[in-house]
Amino acid sequence: MTISRRTVLSAAAGATAAATASPAQAASTTEDRAPAFAVQDLRTAADYAVTKLRAVAPGVSAFPVGTRFEKWVYSQNGDWVGGFWPGTLWMAYLHSRDDMFRTLALDSARKLAPRQDDTTTHDLGFLFYPSWVTAWRLTGDDSWRAGALRAADTLIRRYNPRGRFIRAWGGLSDPNNAGRVIIDTMMNLDLLAFASQQTGDGKYLDIAVEHARTTQRVFPRQDGSTPHVYDFNPDTGAPIGPNTVQGYSPTSCWSRGQSWGLYGFTTIYRRTGDEQFLATARRLADYAIGALGADHVPVWDYRAPQQPHDIKDASAGAIMACGLLDLSEATGRAEYRQVAVRILTALAQTCLTRKSARAEASVARCTRNRPAEDGVEISLPYADYYLLEGILRVLRPDDIDRAIDLSRV
Repeated sequence: MTISRRTVLSAAAGATAAATASPAQAASTTEDRAPAFAVQDLRTAADYAVTKLRAVAPGVSAFPVGTRFEKWVYSQNGDWVGGFWPGTLWMAYLHSRDDMFRTLALDSARKLAPRQDDTTTHDLGFLFYPSWVTAWRLTGDDSWRAGALRAADTLIRRYNPRGRFIRAWGGLSDPNNAGRVIIDTMMNLDLLAFASQQTGDGKYLDIAVEHARTTQRVFPRQDGSTPHVYDFNPDTGAPIGPNTVQGYSPTSCWSRGQSWGLYGFTTIYRRTGDEQFLATARRLADYAIGALGADHVPVWDYRAPQQPHDIKDASAGAIMACGLLDLSEATGRAEYRQVAVRILTALAQTCLTRKSARAEASVARCTRNRPAEDGVEISLPYADYYLLEGILRVLRPDDIDRAIDLSRV
């Protein structure tokens, strides 16, 4: 590959050491970087989320995947979202310093151990970064690092060298979906960057970069929007064309996918220094910002016929806010941070579950899969996770850096 991996491969840091290139270390005070009213709204929202977790989390023994009638529905193995529950508990621990959350986060993460060898999914980054990598970074216990590296070894088995992509769905020997790539995978690549950093073996980052280059080549349209899916011939690697599962159509722009893309391209830029990845992140961000309505809560698909008066997806907003905060640090452009704070403030003001005594989640107004009528206007575990991550990026940047590594080469 042409991108230098020298800094990435030599920068393996200890679990509790602060990253030397961390943008958080250069941060000014919270009040200088967000309006006072927004800071108060975000603190209140984080306090609310922590209070909700303190009441609900001790009774949770599996992995929340979404809500039904405002109560969590669970998966025993975590499905693709299992890492977000221990990740949310870690965020609550950082905000509150309550050791109960630390204990619960570790207990929950341990239940994901069998998934280290799961060859049926590309979502091992979602499963193991916010849970096992964060556990290692915050505790220094090397067993968490070892488990995350094993998951990375499993993930690279999904790489198709002919098409230079990581297949999204299905077992390795299953011909169905063998050439299917989805924008979401950009958010799983940081597990591979972590593996190269920790082992000194460039193969993981090489695969992450090749996948990102393929995604960069075929997903963004001229205006910066993206489809959910792009299909390839798995035998030859030849492109077939865009498609969708969770978006309105192959030519629409599913908002959560757009958020995965802008955050994922910013992250791979931070791990490589490749300016083309940063430019792609900006293209995706600029489109999403332009598609936001006045309320700053994304609709579920930016090109669905009823937008901007359509079903919302607060999870897309929480992910987008985190990506924009990251992008602001990477580019030095304050406007990305300003939009991110407005989104987080809008979520805090209009999308929390404050009006319901029944609700077990913190964030409402989420949509999982609108075309399938699966999870419309519910709560989702990744919305709770990314809301807290975004708030901590504003209020406690040094803490979030310790948890998820905001350094860049």
